[in-house]
Amino acid sequence: MNDNDLWILSYDVDGRDRAISVRVSQLIFGRRNTTTREGRPATYEQPGFIHRPGVVWVGQSVLVMPTADAIELRNRLEGLGASVGIGRLIIDGPNLAQFRRRRRRSRAIPVPS
Repeated sequence: MNDNDLWILSYDVDGRDRAISVRVSQLIFGRRNTTTREGRPATYEQPGFIHRPGVVWVGQSVLVMPTADAIELRNRLEGLGASVGIGRLIIDGPNLAQFRRRRRRSRAIPVPS
């Protein structure tokens, strides 16, 4: 990822509008689709924006990404009715790496004896 070509994007959807919330979530995180091929069900993954090269999911409703992806996502989110904020970001690779999502450790819940 070119450190000079990064944008930060934040979005918001009215939580009462469930249909738009679901569509936005599928756009960002992807979804699993099932269709029929030759009379048999077939499932395939449709990746979201967070699966694109160079896209970093910072946290709830905030992503860092290259310019072209940021503009495309802004346009698609606004088309769905979401509020979107976007701005150029200056950050070097090691600092950006601190925001990459890491697998969270599972917390062991004690089982009552």
